[in-house]
Amino acid sequence: MTDKQILTRKIASYDFAVVELNLYLDTHPSDREAHRRLEDYESKSRILREKYEEKYGPIIFRDSADNRMKWIKNPWPWDLGEEEE
Repeated sequence: MTDKQILTRKIASYDFAVVELNLYLDTHPSDREAHRRLEDYESKSRILREKYEEKYGPIIFRDSADNRMKWIKNPWPWDLGEEEE
């Protein structure tokens, strides 16, 4: 697995946890441990996104608001010749 794929999976894992914790906190708003974990996972996701974008560019088009054309910059993922797993 490439570094890019590893970063993508880690980001997706933290983002999934953030969504699930938000849902949990809808019914358990006083759970301080869940709030702490939510902040931790949001922070880790943000750090990994910054690392990813530094190396590979925006993950989604909204992440390139400062330069809209960055999103369509070549090469596209399928132009790189990386094999899917």
